[in-house]
Amino acid sequence: MAPIILVCFLFYTALLFVIMHFTARKGDNSTYYSGNHKSPWFVVAYGMIGASLSGVTFMSVPGGVYTGQFTYLPLVFGYVVGYAVIAFVLLPLYYRLNLTSIYTYLGLRYGPSSQKTGSLFFILSRLMGSAIRMYLVVFVLYEYIFKDWGLPFWVPAVVFILIILAYTFKGGVKTVVWTDTLQTTFLLLAAAVTVVCILRRLDISFFALMREAADQGYTRVFETDWTASKFYVKQLLSGAFITIAMTGLDQDMMQKNLSCRSLKDARKNILTSSGLFVVVNILFLCLGAALVAYAQRTGFALPVNGDGVVVNDKIFPSVAFSLSKFTTVVFVIGLVAAGYSSADGTLTALTTTVCFDFLHFDSSNRTEEEKKRLRYLIHIGFALMYLIIIVVFKPFHRESLIDTIFAVAGYTYGPLLGLFAFGLFTRRKVRRDSWVPLMALVPPVLCFFLDRYSQVLFHGYRFGFELLLLNGLLMFLFLWVFSRKGDASAQV
Repeated sequence: MAPIILVCFLFYTALLFVIMHFTARKGDNSTYYSGNHKSPWFVVAYGMIGASLSGVTFMSVPGGVYTGQFTYLPLVFGYVVGYAVIAFVLLPLYYRLNLTSIYTYLGLRYGPSSQKTGSLFFILSRLMGSAIRMYLVVFVLYEYIFKDWGLPFWVPAVVFILIILAYTFKGGVKTVVWTDTLQTTFLLLAAAVTVVCILRRLDISFFALMREAADQGYTRVFETDWTASKFYVKQLLSGAFITIAMTGLDQDMMQKNLSCRSLKDARKNILTSSGLFVVVNILFLCLGAALVAYAQRTGFALPVNGDGVVVNDKIFPSVAFSLSKFTTVVFVIGLVAAGYSSADGTLTALTTTVCFDFLHFDSSNRTEEEKKRLRYLIHIGFALMYLIIIVVFKPFHRESLIDTIFAVAGYTYGPLLGLFAFGLFTRRKVRRDSWVPLMALVPPVLCFFLDRYSQVLFHGYRFGFELLLLNGLLMFLFLWVFSRKGDASAQV
């Protein structure tokens, strides 16, 4: 079985390098950062599905149905609201200012310290979040394939990082836009094929399976306990602000949108993506119901940890590997695709952020060759950081990683949310730009303690993803307190 998987993996990787060859030839620095503003909007929209889902969604959303039913869905509905805000509020701003790094806006609105603060919070959040997403891919492939070969965990990690580094090194965002389409296709194919194979194995129709899942309570969408972390109102609000923060204020996601030919195309891309994202997440939740039904009907033993607790992130791979060789191969390729799509664009975006927010390539006197050499070094540096985080994180993997990802985002994207909201919706001027870095550190610290002691302080209430909103609100209030009245010129 392992040789077949290896051959398919090599074939898929070769496809990525073919795409890289055609997209990166005759490329220059502009190609790397903006794709020469020639990306077709429908290609970006389709590719963003894979980039948004990542390996964590690929594994955690289906597996999460076992304990959380379909209560993830209200969060997805909130995403649609967030995408609308991005399309009609943020994108017009970015295109009007002709931005390459979106954090340049913070520099124009507040000053250089704010720009670097926003950029640093993005770097911290994306580096951690994307590395954890990539870790999950390496972890699963190691547990089910490479471990039997006697290889240490770091070996497949190094291989994956080198591959991603190689095919994004020259083409940047132009290559990523097109490779994301391939990766989205295989990611969705893996989910659909697994569902079909389960239906055939159980000799049941899709609608009969869903009725059975509904009878057992696995399709419950709305959590009505207001103290629960997945209370549906909190999920809806959190989904909207998670999307605004993790897509609209995220250089990785917006760099692809800003590579479109015009604001009109970018807006069509965002609105199309929002609809597709709902459909795709419903597919993954249905896959989760199918996995649970398969385990119940066949007596398949779900994977557990040392304490005997079912590990949600392992449900999908364990079932896929047990069904057939075909589902194993499809799953592995889908997982690899999800891993690549969550890391390739991030490497490009992190490099762009450093080049424009710290080295100021847009106003630098450096030659194009000097800029290219620096870009290469920064790109390689972030790839090494990826590798270190992936290897170091392994002993700490205890729970569903989608919750870990959103927990990290709640702390790191909150200050970004407050900074952009204050800049867009007020005309006040911060008294001292140099105070902003310190102000941005306080809300995450306060939120950490509020989250830790929330059940004691608030009569059993548990924070969920809405911690991001609270974090952003605190940042907004700090900016208001340490600001003064401005005039129309304060609004960029």
